[in-house]
Amino acid sequence: MEKNWKLGIGAAVLLSFAISACAPLVVAAVAAGTAVVVTDRRSTGTQLDDQTIQLRVANELSTALKDRPVHINVNSFDRKVLLTGEVPDEATKAKAGEITAASQGVRAVVNELAIAPPSTFSERAEDTALGTKVRAAFINTREIAFNSIGIVTERQVVYLLGLVSQKEGDIAALVASKVSGVKQVVKVFDYGSQDEVDKRRAAAAEPAPATPPAGTVTPGTQK
Repeated sequence: MEKNWKLGIGAAVLLSFAISACAPLVVAAVAAGTAVVVTDRRSTGTQLDDQTIQLRVANELSTALKDRPVHINVNSFDRKVLLTGEVPDEATKAKAGEITAASQGVRAVVNELAIAPPSTFSERAEDTALGTKVRAAFINTREIAFNSIGIVTERQVVYLLGLVSQKEGDIAALVASKVSGVKQVVKVFDYGSQDEVDKRRAAAAEPAPATPPAGTVTPGTQK
């Protein structure tokens, strides 16, 4: 698995669902990891890019795999896309990965799709509840800022995303692994030195430059 990828809030944005009773297709761009918050280490522009990528990839997968029984969740963080869910065979998994890699703006793909029947609504609800428990476990973890990493839960496996130092990554994995119900923790982090992480966080916290309203003339430029 490639190792080159906040604790977001929200449900999936459903783009395509239930082609037929025997061939359900669900491709969703997951809102977790996209809400704009102060502690996010991505710039506001990058966060918006990630939202756009999620929706674009989900739409492209929905179109390309419309005749196959798949359930795919799409998460983008720093333009690295994590695919989770279920597909019927290795060929479909590979195709989903290729489509994602070719999508505009995507810099890397982590393909964690399982070869299995689509999960049930009750199983997805259990994953949602488990993800909430994992997020709660991070609230009182002082070593890593709340909302500075992403958490995706699929089939009781927790995927951790974001730019972190090695120490932060190890702490985050340990915290998640201690939550009851978690079967496995998978690190999908991008790693940097503490200095790099601090600089990235400081840069992301800087306000974006104001854009003058349309028709505004900058002093000294009018002819």
